[in-house]
Amino acid sequence: MKLRFDRAVAAMGARVVHATALPDFLDIVTDTRALQPGQTFLALRGEKFDGHAFLAQAFSAGATAVIIDQAQRVPASRTCIVVADTLQANLALGGLSRSQFNGPLIAITGSNGKTTTKEFLAHLLRRAFADRILASKANENNEIGVSKLLLMIDDTRHDAVVVEMGARHPGDIARLVAVARPTIGILTNIGEAHLEIFGSREELSATKWGLFSTGAQAILNADDAESRARAGTLDKAPLWFAALDTLEDLRIDGDCVIMLGSNQLAIRTAGEWEYHPMTTPLSGRHHRSNLAAAIAGARCIGIPIDRIIAACADVQLPAGRYQTLSLPSLPRIIYDAYNANPSSVRAALDTFAHEAGRTRIAVLASMAELGSDSPRMHEEIGAYAASRVDMLLAGGEFAEALARGAQNAGLSSEKIATFSSNDEAVALVRARATHDDVLLLKGSRRYKLEEIIERLGS
Repeated sequence: MKLRFDRAVAAMGARVVHATALPDFLDIVTDTRALQPGQTFLALRGEKFDGHAFLAQAFSAGATAVIIDQAQRVPASRTCIVVADTLQANLALGGLSRSQFNGPLIAITGSNGKTTTKEFLAHLLRRAFADRILASKANENNEIGVSKLLLMIDDTRHDAVVVEMGARHPGDIARLVAVARPTIGILTNIGEAHLEIFGSREELSATKWGLFSTGAQAILNADDAESRARAGTLDKAPLWFAALDTLEDLRIDGDCVIMLGSNQLAIRTAGEWEYHPMTTPLSGRHHRSNLAAAIAGARCIGIPIDRIIAACADVQLPAGRYQTLSLPSLPRIIYDAYNANPSSVRAALDTFAHEAGRTRIAVLASMAELGSDSPRMHEEIGAYAASRVDMLLAGGEFAEALARGAQNAGLSSEKIATFSSNDEAVALVRARATHDDVLLLKGSRRYKLEEIIERLGS
């Protein structure tokens, strides 16, 4: 979205230096490699980069102005917009861009499944609005990613916007919501992710609940106890979603969208149920729960149910989420190691328990950022795995806790092994697995379990 110069300067609380050729509008870019003549370069700073080092390149590429927060680095006779902090300026500009958009903006957050739900919802909406949908790319869900998306909004080209929001610090979601002002908020669940950072489950829950701090219509997980407990604090009734085997498992009243198995959709509106046959290629209850959330989002903005159901038939998981891989002479591999926390590991193990194979082998790396309860949580995951796999290979910082939990829960010691590197994991798989087995890779991103696939295939 091009922003009027005077409104943009006011939104940022900025001052203009060397105002020799002021543009009428600002067209913001944060990467000089993508900069086109006439655009304005905003110099962001991070732990490993500083956009102020590229001001000369920006002007050489044709920038009409730059936005900086280090006044001493203003190039002579060049138009500069000086702000207190370029990250906050970026958010302010994103908020200004969003204020010029009149369509629905759906924000998604949660401990698990937010990227998957975002991709599912974008898929459903594209079937209704063709290419007139703007959605977050990959997992660009922090201040920079959300601002980038908001600045891309064009009221003449977009009918709906889907934005993913992540949290790394207490209060992060409310800060993003204050800028994006979503009309609809989907909360996938409130789990145990990043407990080390947030300090307590209560702080984590409060941060996620910030999704509704500006009055967005809430779409909540009926299977999430924390969401059920907090729902009464909302100004208006939520729309619930879930993936269930039977409606007898439903724990809430109110309007809801329920995936029943993989071939039926049940929708309750004002106490009345309607049922629709459907098909989806998704395995795993947690993936169907994410699809139910996306369906609820599509329903909220008025997409006809027949279009939604048709689009569900070819919905696909994002890369790295329960992705099935086949390599010659090797066991079938299920790669689900985009990231891991207790909720997501349990969900993956539940789905894996139904996979066909002579031996179900789980390669579990440790989970990160769980705080002082990490050993206990890893033991609990090991115990959970014991009844769902035939063999456990455990790695990472808490490998021993995983192994101990599995053995205490009844998995025999000869069916458990630990590894301290991905090379060791590869050796264990080669020694213990056959072509008729099935292998699950699940763990924190820091352990780079994709290396196991690469080395098995080499």
